[in-house]
This record gives sequence, structure tokens and C-alpha cells, in this order.
Amino acid sequence: MEYRALGRSGLKVSTMTMGTMTFGGKGGFSTLGTTDVEGATRQIDLCVDHGVNLVDTADMYSAGVSEEIVGQATKNHRDDLLLATKCRFPMGDGPNDGGASRQHIVRSCEDSLRRLGVEHIDLYQLHGWDGQTPLEETLEALDTLVRKGKIRYIGCSNYSAWHVMKALGVSERGEYQRFVSQQIHYTLQAREAENELVPVSIDQGLGILVWSPIAGGLLSGKFRRGQDDPETSRHLGEWSEPPVHDRERLYDIVEVAAEIADGHGVSVAQVANAWLLHKPGVTSLVIGARTEEQLADNLGAAELALTSDEVGRLDEVSAMPLLYPYWHQKNTITDRLSPADASLLT
Repeated sequence: MEYRALGRSGLKVSTMTMGTMTFGGKGGFSTLGTTDVEGATRQIDLCVDHGVNLVDTADMYSAGVSEEIVGQATKNHRDDLLLATKCRFPMGDGPNDGGASRQHIVRSCEDSLRRLGVEHIDLYQLHGWDGQTPLEETLEALDTLVRKGKIRYIGCSNYSAWHVMKALGVSERGEYQRFVSQQIHYTLQAREAENELVPVSIDQGLGILVWSPIAGGLLSGKFRRGQDDPETSRHLGEWSEPPVHDRERLYDIVEVAAEIADGHGVSVAQVANAWLLHKPGVTSLVIGARTEEQLADNLGAAELALTSDEVGRLDEVSAMPLLYPYWHQKNTITDRLSPADASLLT
């Protein structure tokens, strides 16, 4: 297992992170997985055996049950694992039960500490943007929690690039703790993050944690041209995360990934994950699984080395049209690119 610095921090995290959205299965999360404490403990043990040192959850996953299961399943690995969780989404019906206000953040942190059974959270992430709460209030609350020792590092998730830059500017002006990472969706199937989120991460020194790196199973190898979709699949139907705008393009991507996978004797999922680990700015992939077999397969991507030719083939088949101003920049300013520019334009 390789360990990479999380942004500009001194914290090293494994290139694979254990994702826990499948833990609990309460309410609508039952369609994702119903892993209980016993099953979660086995999965955590497997991850530790493979060198994983970061476990990611969120308060909203199964209405807090995921955090409770994580707390119990990691008891034997307190010195081996870093715990990350998130807040922002509503945890009740009250007017202050969601968002990024000081009220909600502090209460959410205390609740997460209790459910996880720990005295501090290693990485506390805002799960989404709140356009109604002043960033000064949000970041001051997070800064206070760091200074009180209740959280160690802060990050964001599902922000746009201008949200990220505005937050970093407020942190600098107010001398608050700054984000060390952002957790984003970025896959062979959905490369929109390359337009701005990846460049801003490289330029501003943020680690990138990728959620759903095989696109919720779309890049598992089970979705193939001319074949029926898996019966258990939520995709290409009523489920829209991630959206599939071009089914034929998806099939083209999977076909190339499958050819490369056959050459290495591995799964399509491993190739999709390994491709991400070759991309600029990516720190770690948040992988989850319904079964231990799926988890073990995903973990195998950490050891898969793709050739530059294979990465190039995957780049080509999954390429998205450049948006403005990027197509203009590619035609006119490639003589003076920064590393952040080069991540998209070369």
C-alpha cells in the first residue's frame, strides 16, 4: 500500500480508504447495503491487513447507524486507523438540523464523537455547500473545534471550485484552519472534475479523496453492450448518481478497460481504480463493497501498475470535450502552463 500526503498537511493516508455507506442499511440506505457490526469488523480487518489507514463515514449514512457501526468495528484498531466523517445534511426535521451553521456543526460533531466512541475525529468534512450561512461562521466553528482538540483536520465535499476558493480565502483572511482536502466524484465515466476541481486542488494544495471511484458499479464490468443489466443494479434506470448521459460511451469505456483487465488477469473495477491513482492530484479512493469478495477485489487496485500506453487508451476512450475557456487555452497558451493547468490541457 502506498501512502500519500493529504494536501499540504503532514498527514499520510493510504491510497485506498474504507468507505462505509453500506454499513447499517437504515431507510433508503438499505438499497446500498446492510452490513452489520460483525460484517463491518471483518471488512475493517481486511482493510487493515492490506495497509488501509483511513475509514470514511458520514452522520447521514443510515441516520447515524453507519457511524455507530464504524465505532464498534474499529475498536481493535484505534492506533492503526484514522477516522473521517462528515456533516451538513439534515439529521432531523428542525430548522437548525441541517446546514453549516455554528449551531449545526458543533452539535453534529458532538453527536458523531458519541456515535463513533472517540475523543477526536481525524478528518471532519463539510458534506456539501451551504449558500445561506456565512463562510466566516462555518470556518470559525470548525477552527474552534480543531483548537479544542475535537477534530484534527478539516475538508469539504461536493463543492464547486469557486466555493473552494472562496472558503480558502475566508480561512486566510480570518486565520482559520484551512481545508486540507476535498472529497469529490471523479471516474473514467465522469471526468467533469478535471475542468476545475482537480486543478484547484493541485494549485491550492488540497488532497483529493474520490467517492464512488467505480461509479456506483457502472465500471465494475457488469454493464456491457448487448447484455442485460444486473438485476440488482440501481443504475441506468431510476438511480441518477452518477448520471449516465451517453450509454454507448459508457460501454466503449468498459470494453477498453476489460481488454486491459484481461491482459493483467484482474477485474475491470481494478483497472478503473488504478487509472484514478495515476491521475494528477488524486490522494486516495474511497472504496466500499457489499461483500468481502468485492472489497478484496477493489483493494487489489492499489498494487496494479498500468503502463503509460494503457493509461493513454483509457484517457482517449473516456475523454470529454473541452469546455470554454479550456479549448481556447489549449490552442493559445500551452507555452506557459502551471502544473494545475497541465492537469487538464496536456
